[in-house]
Amino acid sequence: MAKLEGKVALVTGAARGIGFAIADKLAQEGASVVLFDLCAEEDGVAAAAKIAQERGVTAKFQRCDVSNYEAVQTNVKAVIKEMGGVDILVNNAGICRDKVLLAMSEQDWDLVLNINLKSMFNTIKACYRNFMKKKAGKIINISSVSGLMGNAAQANYTAAKGGVIALTKTVARELATRGVNCNAVAPGAIETPMTASMDQEALKALLATVPMGHMGKAEDIANCVAFLASDDAKYITGEVIRVDGGIAM
Repeated sequence: MAKLEGKVALVTGAARGIGFAIADKLAQEGASVVLFDLCAEEDGVAAAAKIAQERGVTAKFQRCDVSNYEAVQTNVKAVIKEMGGVDILVNNAGICRDKVLLAMSEQDWDLVLNINLKSMFNTIKACYRNFMKKKAGKIINISSVSGLMGNAAQANYTAAKGGVIALTKTVARELATRGVNCNAVAPGAIETPMTASMDQEALKALLATVPMGHMGKAEDIANCVAFLASDDAKYITGEVIRVDGGIAM
């Protein structure tokens, strides 16, 4: 029996990259998946259809701006009504707007904090009563090693990802007696469309910081998330697991 059979998973930023790999892995383990993303409707529908066809589970796409509180409440309510609840919430949506602090605009700061951190408040709050009622559930928030270490020219990103870690620990404490686990995953250098567009010198400098000497894959993050979403991790909560090839050890 698949480890997540009968579960409903909601994954944000799920139409491509790490988010898609996570949704696909959860589906492979038997979960029905709902993909939230702000991509073009046809791209999101195609991503969900690919998962449904290849994994043989229910997979749906809902276009949603997760930084918008009201939009999240409305969309999550619809998911809970249609799917009978949410068992696994994976907060993956995120963006970068990198500049040194002196050159960073207020808009760049607000945009990154809203999408990378406020979105998690929005989704967790929207699912909170659902988890309390079920007296069970898994919340997995995607942070970053940058949130543990800091990183030059990423004040907005590191502040948001550090906030994700603090939020994770707080929610873990709040929901522990309700049987809900809340953990964070902190990726390091991962092969994504964003890193694929980096110039070779920047990529070389990045790889020089990785003790294992190579980049990870989106599937490495997905495998960790699937573990945390399963009963194999039922006694783990408030934890931050690095998947970084040793960058932050």
